[in-house]
Amino acid sequence: MLEHYVKKILNARVYDVAQETPLQIAPQLSERLGNHILLKREDLQPVFSFKIRGAYNKIVQLSPEERACGVVTASAGNHAQGVALAAKFLGIKATIVMPKTTPEIKVKAVRSRGARVVLHGDAFPEALAHSLKLVEEKGLVYIHPYDDPDVIAGQGTVAMEILRQHQGPLHAVFVPCGGGGMIAGVAAYIKYVRPEVKIIGVEPVDSNCLQQAMAAGERVVLPQVGLFADGVAVTQIGQYTFEICRDHVDEVITVSTDEICAAMKDIYDDTRSITEPAGALAVAGIKKYVERTQLKGENLVAIDSGANVNFDRLRHVAERAELGEQREAIIAVTIPEQPGSFKRFCEAVGKRQITEFNYRYHTDGTAHIFVGVQTHPDLDPRAALVEHLREQGFPVLDLTENELAKLHIRHMVGGHADAVTSERVFRFEFPERPGALFNFLNKLGGRWNISMFHYRNHGAADGRVLAALQVPKEEQQMLAAALDKIGYPYWDETENPAYQLFLG
Repeated sequence: MLEHYVKKILNARVYDVAQETPLQIAPQLSERLGNHILLKREDLQPVFSFKIRGAYNKIVQLSPEERACGVVTASAGNHAQGVALAAKFLGIKATIVMPKTTPEIKVKAVRSRGARVVLHGDAFPEALAHSLKLVEEKGLVYIHPYDDPDVIAGQGTVAMEILRQHQGPLHAVFVPCGGGGMIAGVAAYIKYVRPEVKIIGVEPVDSNCLQQAMAAGERVVLPQVGLFADGVAVTQIGQYTFEICRDHVDEVITVSTDEICAAMKDIYDDTRSITEPAGALAVAGIKKYVERTQLKGENLVAIDSGANVNFDRLRHVAERAELGEQREAIIAVTIPEQPGSFKRFCEAVGKRQITEFNYRYHTDGTAHIFVGVQTHPDLDPRAALVEHLREQGFPVLDLTENELAKLHIRHMVGGHADAVTSERVFRFEFPERPGALFNFLNKLGGRWNISMFHYRNHGAADGRVLAALQVPKEEQQMLAAALDKIGYPYWDETENPAYQLFLG
């Protein structure tokens, strides 16, 4: 079987439209992991994804009669762009059925290449069913995104380039996996030419159709899949692809959303390029593999498979990347509801950078604060921080793995506090540096009770704080002088309608 696919890969016609992409070192990541990490830059293809290879290799081999019928496919986006570009290059009409959840950037990219787009269903299986219906009704030729020998062969040209570009020792190639087209093509070629090289698939933990199929010894259908890495959101591995993967893929690793976000940041740090979540899977898999095996001094290849990501998705990525790197802990801490408590908590945190601080007055007895603290997986792990705070007498709940806390609660801490009286609300800015929040609280002092506090480190030059102070009427004439003494710019927001509506 492998020989059959290798011949198809060697004869694949992809370079009319595709490029031979570079295999480049990731210097910072290599130094951190103690291995030689190489990135196969498929994000640099004309459609910003490897999918152009398989799509073109399939379409270019159609007969004149099939070309005249036109082609149709179902895709979350990257294969769709490949089909659209290939069809345009060859002068063939193309219809693309895409799930309604497809990122807008991918929909626009397909339309810009002359294809007709049909949005149908919320996930790939529904889009697939509709595309097959169009085949029956209109006689269109279906171009499968992964489960076709010619598509697999087109994707396999990635492996041919890798072995040509790196001819020395190679421990493993890490491949993102959705339906399995690329990992099947890569495994077929590399296991035939260099059988000692490991082929390791990487999937999101909530879209692991290949891992489950290999464990069961047969293809399984996932009841649902996560959509964060939409490029690999597939419920069942392909039939042709599984025939190759079951015998020639050494291992499948699953990674979390936070780990994918951290890998996107790693790739950006080394290349100044932004991948889509599916494109960063292989790097996330390498990091997890190296941590588990303690591998050192080996050559590891990660296939950076695509860069089609909506810009607004980056807000979520940036927030979760530090958690994925285990460089931020999210904790809930209980402190006494009295002046000076925040300051004492910051003293207990010590020199660690506080990245987020949310609080709203609730009762007279105790205060619950939602805090982000910078950590380091080796030098200052999360567990050490939690243990230290508990030793200092602070009840702590670790919320770092709590999806509800990370997605929602952090933005909802607060609300109206009916028991609060004489509250004055101020917005502050101060130069952002390690220890800045503690210095701010130190200057603010412990004269008045803090009834509300919000701070988030965004990596900007200035730290921004929203704070409320309970100041008795007879002391309010002292307030301005006390705030001026702090020396930071501030704005009185007590009459701000947003505060009055939601927090006052």
